[in-house]
Amino acid sequence: MSTLVARIEGIGFWLDGLPSWADAVTHAATGTLGAEGGKPVARLLAPNERRRAPPSVAVALDVAQAACDAAGRAPADLPSVFTSTHGDLGITDYMCATLVSDPRALSPTRFHNSVHNAAAGYWTIGAGCLHPATALTAYRASFAQGLLEALSQLACGDPAVLLVAYDTSDVGPLGQVSRSEGLLGAALVLSTDNGDAPGTRLRATLTDGTAPASRGALAQRGAGNAMAPMLPLFDALATGGDLVVLDAGAGRVLRVELAHG
Repeated sequence: MSTLVARIEGIGFWLDGLPSWADAVTHAATGTLGAEGGKPVARLLAPNERRRAPPSVAVALDVAQAACDAAGRAPADLPSVFTSTHGDLGITDYMCATLVSDPRALSPTRFHNSVHNAAAGYWTIGAGCLHPATALTAYRASFAQGLLEALSQLACGDPAVLLVAYDTSDVGPLGQVSRSEGLLGAALVLSTDNGDAPGTRLRATLTDGTAPASRGALAQRGAGNAMAPMLPLFDALATGGDLVVLDAGAGRVLRVELAHG
């Protein structure tokens, strides 16, 4: 596979105790935590929609807007890729339990939020964005495949793309099959690399291999979440690392080289 390249214009991040990318960078360097016990906020949504949004949507929109703000890009101007291992496990558990116990009691709002592209839909509506939005999953390779999709869109001519990754806690019997702890989200605004603008350059190549375990501070902090396979990249971005190997599924890895400008 050919190498795909991009420039990272903006980063968004949310994890309990690390509610912003600045907090994540500080934690990676010193181990210090920010405010614990808070909740991500989908500021882009109207108050009524914000109250109805589940945690998966809230964290996805929180980090997406933070990345756009950091990049100085209007959310309405960007095509987007949303990737999540499970979507919202709490809503999935509710749906399964209600269908078994009392199908007529199923909440239309929670049914509406159960689809895998719910966060992408909320984002495009809240942002007034008419550009394409992609929602995908690939189990533990979800982040790597989402990054590949975003980079491919750049290679096909889009000047910039928003990549958003997130997962929630498991609930009920689903936790016995697919473990996930806490709430985690991160986003990148990626653009074509013209070689002149400041920022971190990213070069990604898909190859055979197995992703190594990560000992980075962010990877350890968010290890229990289903989206943890993305955290080695954010540890490298926070600490100035220059190489990350991400699980891309089925005996493949995404080799990501970073050049910090």
